[in-house]
Amino acid sequence: MIVGVPKEIKDRESRVGITPGGVHALVAAGHTVLVQTGAGELSAFPDDEYQNAGAEIVGSAYDVWRLADMVVKVKEPTEKEYRHFREGLLLFTYLHLAPLPELTDELVTKKVNAIAYETVRDRAGTLPLLTPMSEVAGRLSVQVGAAYLQKEHGGRGVLLGGVPGTTPGSVVIIGGGIVGTNAAKMALGLGAKVTIVDLSLNRLREIDDIFNGRVYTLASNPYNIARAAAEADLLIGGVLIPGHSAPKLVTAEMVRGMKKGAVIVDVAIDQGGCIETARPTTHTEPSYEVDGVVHYCVTNMPAAVPNTSTLALTNATFPYVLTLANKGVAAAIRDDAGIAEGVNTYAGSLCYRAVAESQNREWKPVEELL
Repeated sequence: MIVGVPKEIKDRESRVGITPGGVHALVAAGHTVLVQTGAGELSAFPDDEYQNAGAEIVGSAYDVWRLADMVVKVKEPTEKEYRHFREGLLLFTYLHLAPLPELTDELVTKKVNAIAYETVRDRAGTLPLLTPMSEVAGRLSVQVGAAYLQKEHGGRGVLLGGVPGTTPGSVVIIGGGIVGTNAAKMALGLGAKVTIVDLSLNRLREIDDIFNGRVYTLASNPYNIARAAAEADLLIGGVLIPGHSAPKLVTAEMVRGMKKGAVIVDVAIDQGGCIETARPTTHTEPSYEVDGVVHYCVTNMPAAVPNTSTLALTNATFPYVLTLANKGVAAAIRDDAGIAEGVNTYAGSLCYRAVAESQNREWKPVEELL
């Protein structure tokens, strides 16, 4: 199979879909790998490392997309990349289609076989390709939030850990999953007061055990969320319903009730965000204010630390890349129910229920199309 790795073109997206180590393994397995020049440079993987690993360096994205049987990316294609779509192309990347009906239209109309990292499942039923970037984004959310609490960024001027004689900053995390747990680790490390809000009482019990009671836990309901938001210096949104648009758990009214200069970091913005006042931003223009509250809603947060992020992501994705290259998409789907869960579009049909429900579309299980 010919595997293509184009350079990412989303605003300041600096990760890359395959490392030189991955290229070496694919070439050893008999495959051809085309890497667009400069694709890995911002992740500290220069062209000569790819070339030494056996890749062919290609000058243009057009040629990578045109020649490849499978394109491996990091982020969902932008509008400029839609022209590269063609029938039978296998696309393996993060898609987050629920809030992107135009991209869904293009993938379906042009009959692209698209497998989304964020919906692939393993034998335990977890999301192994979403986990590493959730870990990075969760930890980064506190780092970013702490910076935006500084006065020059419009924040309240609060040091999250405080100093003797002052109270520490309050960090409220909506969602106790991978993002929330990793955010809590960082916030506790800085000395903040940390509260996690989650719908699952069993998950809250687990969090209480994980952190030995050092994290406050709250059952998720509008009353508790409103009270917690009002006390927060930093509010982090980390809610995920796989494939679905994120529920708006923090309303505009709750935001109006927050402290002036408080900071919101909505990590769920890829799926539409769980804060009503959140809208997607970029690394070029990362923040804005609503009712005196600073909002940071960058849709590709892990791109801020591309070397760590690329290594963490490809550690998880590469075994799937190799399986798809060795078996081909149809056989890989038949043999692995977890890969089948990752299929969002196939042969001109939408194949993922949660996306269909979010966009009010018809869908077909991929098994019916094979």
